[in-house]
Amino acid sequence: MTNQTLLSRRDFIKLSTGSTAALMLGLSLTRCEIKGTTGEFQFDPNIYVSIASDDTVTIIMPRSEMGQKIFTALPMILAEELEADWAKVKVVQGDFNPVFGSQTTGGSASVRTHYDRLRVAGATARTMLEQAAANKWGVSVDECYASEGAVYHHKSSKKLSFGNLAESAASLSIPEVIQLKDPKDFKIIGRSIKSLDTAYKIDGSLKFGYDFTLPGLLTAVIKRIPTFDGSVQSFDDSAARKIPGVRDIVQVSSGVAVVAENTWAALEGRKALEVNFDVSKSAGLSSEKISQQLRAALSSSDEVIRSDGNVAAVKTNPAKTVSLEFEFPFLDHAPQEPNNCTVHFHDGTCEIWAPTQNPKASFDAAKEITGLNADQILVHTLRMGGAFGRRLKADYTFDAVEVARHFELPVKVVRTRDEDLKHGFYRPASIHKLEAILAADGMPLTWKHRISGPWSRGHGMITGGADELAYAIPNVQVDYVMTKFPVPTGAWRSVGHTLNAFVNECGIDALAHLAKRDPYEYRRQLLGEHPRHLGVLDLAAKASQWGSKPEPGRARGIAVHYSFNSYCAMVAEVSQEANGKFRIHKMTAAIDCGRVINPDGIRSQIEGGIVMGLTAAFHGKITLKDGTVLQSNFHNYPLLSMDEMPEIDVHMVESDAAPTGVGEPPVPPTPPALVNAIAALTGKYITKLPING
Repeated sequence: MTNQTLLSRRDFIKLSTGSTAALMLGLSLTRCEIKGTTGEFQFDPNIYVSIASDDTVTIIMPRSEMGQKIFTALPMILAEELEADWAKVKVVQGDFNPVFGSQTTGGSASVRTHYDRLRVAGATARTMLEQAAANKWGVSVDECYASEGAVYHHKSSKKLSFGNLAESAASLSIPEVIQLKDPKDFKIIGRSIKSLDTAYKIDGSLKFGYDFTLPGLLTAVIKRIPTFDGSVQSFDDSAARKIPGVRDIVQVSSGVAVVAENTWAALEGRKALEVNFDVSKSAGLSSEKISQQLRAALSSSDEVIRSDGNVAAVKTNPAKTVSLEFEFPFLDHAPQEPNNCTVHFHDGTCEIWAPTQNPKASFDAAKEITGLNADQILVHTLRMGGAFGRRLKADYTFDAVEVARHFELPVKVVRTRDEDLKHGFYRPASIHKLEAILAADGMPLTWKHRISGPWSRGHGMITGGADELAYAIPNVQVDYVMTKFPVPTGAWRSVGHTLNAFVNECGIDALAHLAKRDPYEYRRQLLGEHPRHLGVLDLAAKASQWGSKPEPGRARGIAVHYSFNSYCAMVAEVSQEANGKFRIHKMTAAIDCGRVINPDGIRSQIEGGIVMGLTAAFHGKITLKDGTVLQSNFHNYPLLSMDEMPEIDVHMVESDAAPTGVGEPPVPPTPPALVNAIAALTGKYITKLPING
């Protein structure tokens, strides 16, 4: 966007993504109940905003909030262009509605894909309010301007609040041309603003999926097929039906469901339920066998995903070669709130309440099971207690629809922690082989990276970041070997970037040490054509005092990575304790995510990303035996503990570029920065994660 951009409706259509997003202008709200206003009239200039006669500005959230603070960041964008009084702004969750376009929350896309359209939505409403005021005063609209919830007349002291103008603005046509604000005039964007939903979390009025209830609600739990490709052979429910409160037993695709009047009765009924399972061929699957197959596949045929120069033509020099093999385990998302979903079949409709990142997936699941028409399926998005990619799937909705279709009352299907860990969609295990050769001047001459893993290339699921190596290396080859297993896989926060950033950044660090060069300066020399990489690298190095000596017994490591249109660098400072364990004392982070909307939100996301990256590096590991997952709770799938938490120092590059992703970019460079610090301390690179595994 240029300063004070003029946009026609045709321009907006070009900006919008999704086949139906261009329909947003002029459409009223759909399937979204606005509560908490006392105004008698609401002005709905588009599907993103409603202005009531009591001056309340309600912004409708098309994406899902799961702790990333988009419930504040996205309203800030619209409120900025609207010239809203921030004290009068509230936000509500929008239901599934194709008019929004994609409502999938993932890929760190919420702000970057809604920045333009929310500015346009706000500016459109502002323009209509200004015109309504001009009409009331009988003056030219050029003499009117909006500011902080009211419209003013330049040549007099006249003023009308948005609420006073709501009804008259609603009678106007959508303007053909609007003017966006010059960013230098921003009052809201760029400020650290407290989350709009904090009070609702504190007073308990904010309902997460597990909290959600309806009159007459039944609760169901499922005795699940223990292996990934097994089936139910038979079951005996006679004892389960005798448990007080148990209403019925229903077989579903994932096992056998016990439906009861409360959670306790459902769980007790499940204990009493006897089920014979056919565990199928995956019964013999184990972590050891998976590792062997991944390693063996490295020598098989492959798909080349990047080829620069001619790696094969360069002669190997053992004295100048780095050869490393990296191994990564399966990882679970482990959100604090286990998966759940509530469904009610009534009045010819299937109504769904799901804590989901992907409401369309829930809609599609219901349509597949029921065969109902689109207008007979309603999907309400609930708040999530964490997700990290897990709730992009709709298996929990599938369960709930399959169970609830047998009942007139609403049914909530819940999972316990051990169910969630044992029946997840995991970040894939993989093995990577890296071979790189130095030239006579100590700079990289070749880089050969081969990946073996059980996931397709699509959307960077396993290859993300591997073929985007930014370092100036004349001969590069990256290839991939598909190695299939029946283990379900899914998008874990920052997907394949978590794997390949580790390989890239530990590999380049090892080359720097082989060349006897400072790892930071070595990277700088290789990134001369990438100013934004250099920007975060330099900022992190300066903020961490890279050139100075750390405290005795400590060492620093550095890493930089590009993902989700953003650039992020990390510096880790570590020591080794007497018991051999490593302690991380400080993480210094620098991010270039374009224009900063809410610094406080970005800081929180980076802190959370670092915690998740450190958790994966120190502890994260899903293991299998006899085709089943061994981990069952946080005692054997631990998260980073309070006493392991380092000091975190976050820095943001000032930028006028369009805003980009924040939720995922901090994760990939965190583990390699840690391991590079350990290598600086010990002289050895850890290539198999987790460190404490």
